[in-house]
Parts: sequence; C-alpha cells; structure tokens
Amino acid sequence: MAYCNWCKTSPINQRYHDEEWGVPLHDDNKQFEFLMLEVLQCGISWSIVINKRDIFRSCFDNFDYEKIAAYDNIMIEKIMATKGMIKSRKKTEAIIHNAKCFINIRREFGSFSRYLWKFTDNKTILYDKHGDGFIPASNGLSDVISADLKKRGFKFLGPVTIYSHLQACGIINDHGNDCPCYKNIVENYPCRKQHRDNEKNVVKF
Repeated sequence: MAYCNWCKTSPINQRYHDEEWGVPLHDDNKQFEFLMLEVLQCGISWSIVINKRDIFRSCFDNFDYEKIAAYDNIMIEKIMATKGMIKSRKKTEAIIHNAKCFINIRREFGSFSRYLWKFTDNKTILYDKHGDGFIPASNGLSDVISADLKKRGFKFLGPVTIYSHLQACGIINDHGNDCPCYKNIVENYPCRKQHRDNEKNVVKF
C-alpha cells in the first residue's frame, strides 16, 4: 500500500483517505469544495490544507458557490483577516471567480458533476500500473479537462491540480491495489480499465 501511506501521517489524513478520497463523487457542493481545496493547495502541502479545512469552510460559507459568487471586496477583506486563513488574496479572488464559472457550467449541463463525469462516460478509470504505485503528476485526461476549464474562465486549475481533483473525486482510482478502498470502489461503482494516458513525471511510490 505504498502510495496510500500518505494517509498515515495524521488521523485527519487517515479519515479523509478512508471516507472521502477516491470515492466517486456526484454532489456539486462537494465537487466545488474539493476543487477549491485544490486551488488553495497550490504551492503548499496538503497537510496544511486538510488541517485548515474548517477555517476554509467558515470563510467560504461551507463552499456554497451561490453565496461565494456574490462576495464583494468587503467579504474578501473579512476572509483575509480571518485567523489561520491562508494569506493569498489571489487565491481568495480565484475562488470567487471560479464560483461564477462553476454556476455557468451548471446552467449549461445541469450539474458540474454531469459535466465532469462525461469525460469518462460516467466510469471510474483504473489505469495500468497505478494500483502498483506508478503515479503521475498529470496525464492526458487532466490536460484536456484543465484546458476546457481554462477556456471557460477557471483560474488556478492547471493539469497537475486537476489530476489531484480527479483522484479525490473518484474519476481516477489511484488507491493501491492492496488498499481496502481500491477494492470497495471497484466492486461498488462503474469502472473501466485503461492504458496509461500520456502520463507525465511518473513516480514509483
């Protein structure tokens, strides 16, 4: 379970791994939260992000994209003054901007989840060798989705960030083959096996 060893670094990481990470996600509120956590992670460690999750939820109305899309400069200043908040105005502004883009996708497709899952025909992808710990930083799928999101105006969502989101929301199953979560996903959700897809910076964990 070499790749999944990251969850053993703290109880909060263990809980996130066991209960959320990689479980196929079709709820738009959680999709937005997961996606914006990836935005907040840019340039810092995941441990910082997961430990500040309650602060982020407090700052951003539990990641209610409808409310966030209406934030003004007064709200931005309030967020920036919150104790424990990451002091990046650009990230805060990006989250507000992305909430508006997120709403636009929902209007076009009915839901953001429907938009995102259409890239894999509503199936979780099991890439060759990923279950053995050969994990890339990004791949062809994350390139395509990142490019499409950028075209739709999203910010801070490059291919590496999108790849992390695809792992988190269960579109790509990157649990180790010997991880109980891997088996649970394969047995209980629609999946398809696929050859590795133009992978970049593959690392053996």
